[in-house]
Amino acid sequence: MSRVGKMPVVLPQAVQANIKGQTLEISGSRGSLCQEMPRGISVEIEGRTLQVLRSSESKSLRSLHGLTRALVQNMVDGVSNGFTKTLEIEGIGYKARAEKLGIVIEVGYSHPVLFIPPEDISIEVKSPTVLIISGIDKHLVGQVAAKIRSLRPPGVYTGKGIRYKGEQVRRKAGKGGA
Repeated sequence: MSRVGKMPVVLPQAVQANIKGQTLEISGSRGSLCQEMPRGISVEIEGRTLQVLRSSESKSLRSLHGLTRALVQNMVDGVSNGFTKTLEIEGIGYKARAEKLGIVIEVGYSHPVLFIPPEDISIEVKSPTVLIISGIDKHLVGQVAAKIRSLRPPGVYTGKGIRYKGEQVRRKAGKGGA
């Protein structure tokens, strides 16, 4: 049995769980999330805990067992605490600012780039070089952060670009120059 899959998911006090057919809905103080369970995987509510079960020992269900339990745990964490990713912009003249529609990012192109976030995601411009992306869906927060980073990934020679906070960029040596 999957080591991750057999661990129960404990619900905090402010979080409720409902099962409708194969759909699990988790709601809490920050909002609610729904997840369709794969065929052969079921979720049982036992008091303040959720248990993810599988119907057989087939290889496909064993591989989905731990994944489904991790997704359920991320849903519970998201509706109770939320998730954040921090991006740092590094380079001369590189900056970001908030506007009505979204975030305007200037990263060395001939024009500023307007990024409009999805409705469930909030982006805070803490300083012109620091962006904080937050939301309740871990997958969506990571996807938005990756999209913003892909506008100008950090260069291997100069290190300029958009990077995650704490990300180590492997630098290459330039020309030796004699």
